[in-house]
Amino acid sequence: MYSKKQRRAALIGVILLAMLLLATLITAIFNFDGEGKLFKAFLFATIAVPILIWVYIWLYGAVTKKRTIASVFPEIEGLEEARKQQLQDMISEENSREEANVTETKS
Repeated sequence: MYSKKQRRAALIGVILLAMLLLATLITAIFNFDGEGKLFKAFLFATIAVPILIWVYIWLYGAVTKKRTIASVFPEIEGLEEARKQQLQDMISEENSREEANVTETKS
């Protein structure tokens, strides 16, 4: 579950992006002085802000070694631990087989 801070940050981000999209739409519809430059700036920000958010989330995951929604290859992360667990399972199965063989030969 997400903490209150995370939910508030997400809500603020969604509201800001919605306002940015609305501002882009308004500058595209209405004609006034300097609307061309303003439209280009809003359009750039509409594309750049989500990309920057993704980069920040990805960097946070890379620095803290945690899996995030922005992980590039989420199915590969944790693969080393999965391989170690698989190896431990194989070793324990082999040990249990050897113990069974030893008990059979003793009887």
